[in-house]
Amino acid sequence: MEQLNGIYCGAFGVLCWRMTSMLRGDRWFCRVGVLSVVSLLPAVAGAQRLAARMVRPRAGLVITQSVRLAPGTYRLPAPASPDSAAIVIRGDDITVDMTGVTLEGARPGAPPDAGSGIAIRIDGGHNVVIRRAAIHGYKVAILARGGSGLSLLENDLSRNWRPRLFSVVEHESLVDWLSFHHNEHDEWLRFGAAVYLADVHGGELRGNRAGHGMNGFMLVRSDSLRIWNNDISFNSGVGIGLYRSSDNTIMHNRADYNVRGYSRGFFRRGQDSAALLLFEQSSRNLVAWNSMTHSGDGLFLWAGQSTMDSGAGGSNDNLFAANDFSFAPTNGMEATFSRNRFIGNRVEGSDHGLWGGYSFGSLIAGNEFMGNRIGIAVEHGQYDTVTANRFVGDSTAIRLWADSIEPSDWGYPRHRDTRSVDWTITHNSFVGNRVGFRAARTAGVTFTGNRFARVDSALVLRDTSGYRIALASNPPDSAAVLPPELARLVPPRLAEGMNTASPLASRDRGAIIVTEWGPYDWRTPLLWPADSSRATPLALRVLGPAGTWRVIGRRGVAHLSANRGRMGDTISVTAAPGSERDWSLTLDRRGTRFSWERFEPIAEWQVRAFAWADSTDPRTHRDAFTALLRSAPILTRTEPRLDYMWYRPVIRDLP
Repeated sequence: MEQLNGIYCGAFGVLCWRMTSMLRGDRWFCRVGVLSVVSLLPAVAGAQRLAARMVRPRAGLVITQSVRLAPGTYRLPAPASPDSAAIVIRGDDITVDMTGVTLEGARPGAPPDAGSGIAIRIDGGHNVVIRRAAIHGYKVAILARGGSGLSLLENDLSRNWRPRLFSVVEHESLVDWLSFHHNEHDEWLRFGAAVYLADVHGGELRGNRAGHGMNGFMLVRSDSLRIWNNDISFNSGVGIGLYRSSDNTIMHNRADYNVRGYSRGFFRRGQDSAALLLFEQSSRNLVAWNSMTHSGDGLFLWAGQSTMDSGAGGSNDNLFAANDFSFAPTNGMEATFSRNRFIGNRVEGSDHGLWGGYSFGSLIAGNEFMGNRIGIAVEHGQYDTVTANRFVGDSTAIRLWADSIEPSDWGYPRHRDTRSVDWTITHNSFVGNRVGFRAARTAGVTFTGNRFARVDSALVLRDTSGYRIALASNPPDSAAVLPPELARLVPPRLAEGMNTASPLASRDRGAIIVTEWGPYDWRTPLLWPADSSRATPLALRVLGPAGTWRVIGRRGVAHLSANRGRMGDTISVTAAPGSERDWSLTLDRRGTRFSWERFEPIAEWQVRAFAWADSTDPRTHRDAFTALLRSAPILTRTEPRLDYMWYRPVIRDLP
């Protein structure tokens, strides 16, 4: 009895203490002891089975039943092939508990583009759960193909692969532009992802972190997933991407600062980065109560190449409600060639609040558009309704138009009526706009019940017909007010949905800093040019969390405006004579070193420019092109740098 009692007390000390406090004699104690041990033997056996199922992660591990992986940090390089992985999960009803486990694909301190391979691959299966893993330094952290009921819960899938960017402070590089337009054969895998799901049906992604990579969650032919309470921020490509993926619920996520192709005062085109990407027949998705700010586009929705070729289908009947898509370098929301509903969203400080080219039958209601260049811009739109929105400080609130000539390589206009026609614009508030409503080559507009305050030009119409216009006399509402029948379309917040608001999400577009590795997160110190990186003297901003800084190293520097100060300062740096192209400055904040370096080799380039035509196209007429190069150039220049980039020539004498 003493032996059994010892087992009982050793395994369940607190219960034993409580039990012995009730002792009224040895006989009673023995009875309690026997009964307690017998009742707890199954629990002891269960604990022994759990201990037996604890597995140490290793390369090539195949998991076919529920396990707990032994806590620790494991360096597990993965094969580069997308058909392999460091760890494979295969089977049904499997839970993999990775609490305290960190998998590292790249060596510590390696550059972000060193990650390769797939950390965990899930081969089909039903009801597979991965929880509390930390996975860093891979091309793809988790890849799942097929199966249903997949749950990824509370994992840290940050700091995986991302490429070095070629765009710099003053100058954009076209190399950095993205294209997600085709993914029939997993072309998206070349961009990496924290999570890549292909043909997955049903499940949950909750409480995960997937930032500081290129892409966060990428869904391909996957449906009925619930994606909520995740933080998918500071990626240099896409936060959440869908391709042929429908009937998913995306709520209460923080997907801010998924951006590239932005430098304040120099260029702001986003290069097709986005917080949320919906491409190629992705329909009936619910997107609500998310923060998706400071991204190339907040929302980037496109019908798909099949629609462009045939005119049929689209990424249709999605509902976007109560999201914040503010401070996008390009479009807060872009939704083209499709039919959707946009209700109660907020878009501030973007180029366009909503770009809806070729949209049809869409509902735009109860949204707040503030301080955008254009609030709503739609070319060739049809049968769309704009109601109960509020436009404050947008240069132009609503612009509609149609082009006389459409691209000849599009199949869409050969199969569809693409006139700009039959718009309903009612009960909107216009405040402080230069132009309220501008339209060209647009017919059949009902414009009634709209209210204006401090608007320079309420209406600017050209080449239009079939308008019904009646302006309201009462002042605009102080907020967008949805009628009850539309308010009911906004889904309620989830009971356990996280608050997605953050101080960085409310800052203006100037908070976007894109380094050579992607968006800066303001959590670590950074030296960054206030404007040009070639000015003399050069103004450097000391960015990062609050604190103090001091200079700990300088090379080729003749003068500094300060040697210590507080974060948020701007330092003026003058290079020493002869070192204007080669100098560095290093600062320290609480033991963290950060620096700015300029190195620009002295070079002189002799540039000759030639104009070539179809007959001298080097891709098809190599000999003719070679002969062209022996002729007189149309322009000769001497340049210190080779960084030409333009859509229209900026050099005189070039055609």
